[in-house]
Amino acid sequence: MNRCLLLTALMLCTPAPAADDWNLAYDREGIRVYLSGAADSSYQQFRGVSTMKASVRTLTDLQENLRVACKWLYACDQMRLLEVDGANTWVYLTTNLPWPTMPRDIVLKVTSERLDDGTLLRRLSAEPDRIPEVDGLIRVQHLSGEWRMKPLGERETEVTYQLQADPAGDVPGWLANRFVVDAPVVTLRTLRAVAERQP
Repeated sequence: MNRCLLLTALMLCTPAPAADDWNLAYDREGIRVYLSGAADSSYQQFRGVSTMKASVRTLTDLQENLRVACKWLYACDQMRLLEVDGANTWVYLTTNLPWPTMPRDIVLKVTSERLDDGTLLRRLSAEPDRIPEVDGLIRVQHLSGEWRMKPLGERETEVTYQLQADPAGDVPGWLANRFVVDAPVVTLRTLRAVAERQP
């Protein structure tokens, strides 16, 4: 089985309030999105939460298949595996963002851990210097977050997707304001639709 992991969308964010002060920004369609400041950044972080009628195993398979993952991951253009070393996986991702924003690329490190209650935790971080920069793309320098998939039953999982990133370069305010909620909502909605169709 392909062990590739890609578990992030590029976060384009608005200036942040105080750190750890989570505010509900969206609550529809079985998806809740909270926004908060980050202690070491002027950009907000998001936390999206949704319950899906799918097992942790099904969700894991959908995340580890890069071709499929790029289809449900918001703003994903292309992705490819760089390296796997034990619990750590490195993935290269390019984004497809609306004009006038320049496309970005991300070198993403994903560290997976299985918790005692069966939860699968995947921590995300950027490693921008791992490969040379690519002409025409803005390399994301700072990103941190996690995916947390907690089993609630045989075919029911609580999925939490949290991310904070500095998008680098110039990002129009209207676009940042739209993406700060769209990224988790579209990602979770599409992942849930795909996961719940699996046998």
